[in-house]
Amino acid sequence: MSTYLIGDIHGCYQELCQLLDQVAFDPTQDQLWLTGDLVARGPDSLKVLRKVKSLGDSVRLVLGNHDLHLLAVYAGVSKNKSKDRLQPLLDAEDCDELINWLRRQPLLQIDQEKQLIMAHAGITPQWDLETAQRCAGDIEAVLASDSYPLLLDAMYGDMPNNWSENLSGLARLRFSTNALTRMRYCFPGGQLDMICKEKPEEATPPLKPWFDIPRQLPEDFTIVFGHWASLEGKGTPSNVIGLDTGCCWGGELTLLRWEDGRYFHQPSTQQKADE
Repeated sequence: MSTYLIGDIHGCYQELCQLLDQVAFDPTQDQLWLTGDLVARGPDSLKVLRKVKSLGDSVRLVLGNHDLHLLAVYAGVSKNKSKDRLQPLLDAEDCDELINWLRRQPLLQIDQEKQLIMAHAGITPQWDLETAQRCAGDIEAVLASDSYPLLLDAMYGDMPNNWSENLSGLARLRFSTNALTRMRYCFPGGQLDMICKEKPEEATPPLKPWFDIPRQLPEDFTIVFGHWASLEGKGTPSNVIGLDTGCCWGGELTLLRWEDGRYFHQPSTQQKADE
């Protein structure tokens, strides 16, 4: 049995299949971890969702900000953007089935045996592991309920940006959603900055990448994340691994085999997507 971790797919179905063929992925024996953003920007979001759903219990994934945006579009609380190339998915006869499956997926994966944590954007330095689990669980519970459109409508916004146990209601859910699916930079105290998207060497002080601020997580755990394609899988501490290498932007799709630390890459076959 092997554990394979793949960065943001973004509708790049052909590259996903080619990458799985590279490692002879066997869903009856192997496990596939996906960092989120399964959909949008690439050409085949519908095929990606069908493929991942068909793999059943062999897949452990987390939702990304583009996955949440798809849910918001489906729920009628956000507009469909032509550059996301989601219309074939929204028009598909099995759209309802796929959406209902997607909104019941987690925002955080933890494997105690492997000492492995996965979230789409990362874990805010203001959280310990127990807090991260609770906050992810709060979002997951609402997404799986009939009131999920209320959360999706309220998630758009950058405030509050500072964690407190006193946060409640939609403000608490918005902070948690931003921390798990949109975060890149933080201020020295761990407060989220939701504006800067530059490469770390171009960011304005005192902002730092979230992974460069002291964390409250167990030091013997590794964090795997996606979301930040401009990192190109580089520049993180040894126990923090970024796997988004910008396949839909003309880069490549990256896979890490956990057991031996070997990386596999599949170059994009697509023209660079619009920012």
